[in-house]
Formats: sequence, C-alpha cells, structure tokens
Amino acid sequence: MPVFLNSTDAGFEPAFAALLTMKREDSPDVDDVVAGIIADVRARGDAAVLELTAKFDRLELTAETLAFSGDEIAAEVAKVSPEDRAALELAAERIRDYHARQMPGDETWQGPHGETLGWRWGPVSAAGLYVPGGLASYPSSVLMNAIPAQVAGVERLAICAPTPDGVCNPLVLLAAQLSGVDRIYRIGGAQAIAALAYGTETIDAVDKITGPGNAFVAAAKRRVFGKVGIDMIAGPSEILVIADKDNDPDWIAVDLLSQAEHDESAQSILITDDAAFGQAVADAVAKRLETLERRAIAGKSWEDFGAIVVVRDMEEAVALSDRIAPEHLEIACADADGVAAKIKHAGAIFIGAWTPEAIGDYIGGPNHVLPTARSARFSSGLSVMDFVKRTTLSKMTPDALSAIGPAAERLATSEGLEAHGLSVRARLDRLNR
Repeated sequence: MPVFLNSTDAGFEPAFAALLTMKREDSPDVDDVVAGIIADVRARGDAAVLELTAKFDRLELTAETLAFSGDEIAAEVAKVSPEDRAALELAAERIRDYHARQMPGDETWQGPHGETLGWRWGPVSAAGLYVPGGLASYPSSVLMNAIPAQVAGVERLAICAPTPDGVCNPLVLLAAQLSGVDRIYRIGGAQAIAALAYGTETIDAVDKITGPGNAFVAAAKRRVFGKVGIDMIAGPSEILVIADKDNDPDWIAVDLLSQAEHDESAQSILITDDAAFGQAVADAVAKRLETLERRAIAGKSWEDFGAIVVVRDMEEAVALSDRIAPEHLEIACADADGVAAKIKHAGAIFIGAWTPEAIGDYIGGPNHVLPTARSARFSSGLSVMDFVKRTTLSKMTPDALSAIGPAAERLATSEGLEAHGLSVRARLDRLNR
C-alpha cells in the first residue's frame, strides 16, 4: 500500500520529511569498476570497447562493425510500420518546432564611452547521445536528445545504443534518421561513455554527452565530466499529481501508474484536498494493477514509494509541491492555470485534466529529459541551451580605455597583480604622449 499522509495530523511534518528523503535509487558501488573501464578504453581504444561489448552485450564486433552501416539502417527502418513512422514523424516535428523557439539571440551595444559590448552564441562542435539498448530502448529519447542538438547547430551527432545479443529497435534507428544523427554505434555501458569522451581509433571524441543510462553509465558520466560536458545525472522517474475531487479517479490512477511502470524505484504521489477522492484513486490504482502488463514493476513502485497526501487547500498543495520539486507535475483542479502560476520548482508542468504527463513523454513538444530527485530546485530539463555556449565580446576605443582604464589599473594594483596593471598602463601612457 502507498503511504497515506494528512497535513492536519500531528505527525505529518516528520512523515512528509521522510517522504522527501526516501532513498529510491539502487546505487551499487560501481565507481571502481567504472574507473577501470574508462582507464582501459583510454589505454587500448577500440580493443577495449570490443572486448567489453562481447563481455556485457554478448555481441562480437570489429572496428568496422562498431557502427551500423547505411544498408543496415535502411533494412531496419524498412521494418517500421507506416503508422509508427507517422507517429514518430509527428513527434519529431512538434519537438523541433518547440525547441526552435528556444534559440537565444546575439546582442551587441555601445557603452557610455563608445566601447562595444555584447555576446554571441555558438553550438558545441560534437555531441554524443546515449540511448539504452535492446527492445526496451525508447525512440522518443532519441528525438528528445538529438533534435535540440540539431536545432542548436551541432555539426556532428553520434549515438551509442547497445544491442545486446545483436537485437536493436528499428524505431530507434528511424528516430536517429529523423534527428540528423551522423553515426549510430551499437555499444553501451561505461565503455561507450569513455569512448565518446576520450575517443578511440574508430570513435571520435565529442564535446557534450547527454542521455539516460544505468548505474554504470551514470558513474561514467560523473567521471568524464570536465573532459566533456554532460546534461545531468538522472535518477528514477517521478510524478506528482495535484487533483481535487472533480476528477475521474481512474484518470488520476493511470497517470500515477504511467511513471510507476518505468521502474520499481519510480515514485508517484497524489496531493488532494479531499480524503475520499484520495481513497478512490488508491482503489482505482489497485484495480488497474490487476490487469496492467507491467504490474509487477508498477505495483512494486506504488507499494514501496507511492504516496497520497491530503491537504487543507490548494495553497498548501503548492507549498508541498515546491518542497518535492517533482520531475513531472500534473495539476488537475479548479483554476489549474492559477495554481500552476504559483509553482516555483518543477521540471515540467502539465496543466488541466486533459493534459496527461504521457503527452509530454512523446508528442507535446517540450523535452522529457528532466531533473529528478528534487533537483528541479536548481536545474532545468534538457533544451537547446545545453548544446550552445555563450562567448562574451568587448571592444575598447582609445576614448573608452582612457575613461575606464585607470580604474582597472587601480583594481589590479590592489590585488597585487602588477602585469595586469601594466598591460593597461602601457596603453594609457601611449594615449598621453
């Protein structure tokens, strides 16, 4: 059974605090293993990647077959049904249109002394996108990672998608095609992250690595950060639904289960101002779990980490939501727009009863790569901004340097950096001749 909490109960605060600090992620101590894998790939390149792929994915490759060939991609893509292709193409179009609006603009202006100041934006040169492999891989994740990079103008995109036992998902290859990906490598794990970060004889190094993965992938991303950029270290999925009694309990139940079915460590929480409605949702979840295909996974998630929280009013719901800072937040209540406007911390907000979170996973347009584990308090979901960088611009005229240079010289002297001051003074002296 999920946890039932009521904000009017005497023990609510410590119980809610325990909910916030609940350890959900199975985090085996893999760092030493990952460190060894990365060192091996750095030292032996392709040979290490090939050996590790044979060991973990039971797939014998050569340097020439690390990446899918054009003929292989065409053969796999041909297996996609017209209906699936149409759905994926619609998703790609909507995701591209949404992210195109995120592109920042360059700026320049004249300062008070005639100096020119500003900034310009430019893409990273190459990005590596990790996609969990096998038949359980998600083509939607390819679109969500690759399209923002393509919109940003990244010149070279590479995917690492492991194919255990040689099994691949044709939709993943089609999604890569639709996203402008140059190379699709059939490797995974920490060895794929190391190859993307440091390069091998066959795999060119990239500047940024994004995409989800298991504990080994997460540990590898932590270790290579600094050599390359990364998007985030994502934890198990989570959803918070704020709903009042004027909702269909079954709708809310399947919304909660939509994240619970991802992973036994996923978390689904309902906040409501009506205790009877909360119980009705719990009953609806139990009924759905009788027939859900992934009921073993979803049931375990709901039993271990699910929660139903009853509050006095929607103001209190907003306050508790901000403390949770959920990855996904659904708001299904009267004045849902007004409630949404008060939320400070959430990865993505889905407003109104007709906006299930699942729309955001596939077809809505906004990115579904989102901050988990309360990190929405200080971070954002994946966007075009993850694939561009800002360069500042400054251009002094003699008059501008004459006006502000003495202050720079003074500050350099105060910090004991003589050469800094002299580099300004040399020019000021030339102006004063």
